[in-house]
Amino acid sequence: MLHVCFTGVESTGKSTLAEQLSQALGGALIPEYGREYAETIGTDFTPDALRMIATEHQRRRQAIVARRPVLLIEDTDIVTTAAWFRMLHRTRDPILSAMPANADLYLLFAPDTPWVADGTRQFVGTERMRFQHVIENELALRGIAPVLISGNWAQRRAQAETAIRSALATREALS
Repeated sequence: MLHVCFTGVESTGKSTLAEQLSQALGGALIPEYGREYAETIGTDFTPDALRMIATEHQRRRQAIVARRPVLLIEDTDIVTTAAWFRMLHRTRDPILSAMPANADLYLLFAPDTPWVADGTRQFVGTERMRFQHVIENELALRGIAPVLISGNWAQRRAQAETAIRSALATREALS
């Protein structure tokens, strides 16, 4: 199984591309539970709420991993949730920091797309760039070297698909 995680700030196409590419490439999709939480419960992301989001997202991932798909595309993971904690609470949470980030390939979406208010997104302008730096730092602290995805929507899709297909080919060649 190749486990790919899409990460980056809000409004960069992660969710849309995760869904499109999981369908196009025949992979399983783990949607972002944080978005579902925000849309159904609200955006008061207390420390306990963020820990619960991380735990529920992890539970949902484990259920899909148990089905043993060849390709698993995850729309954000603990890296993003830990970065949200840092943005909102100005410190790194030891509980979230201890949760493993275990995708085989991380695609980091650049904030070079227009920010769109949707009722759940919070970080606009300079805060958006600060959030990107927090995510980059969280990845670095975890020893993760992501593939940067940038440009217009077509370029993003092409870059993400190329990275995934390359990783799948490498995995197959090693099998």
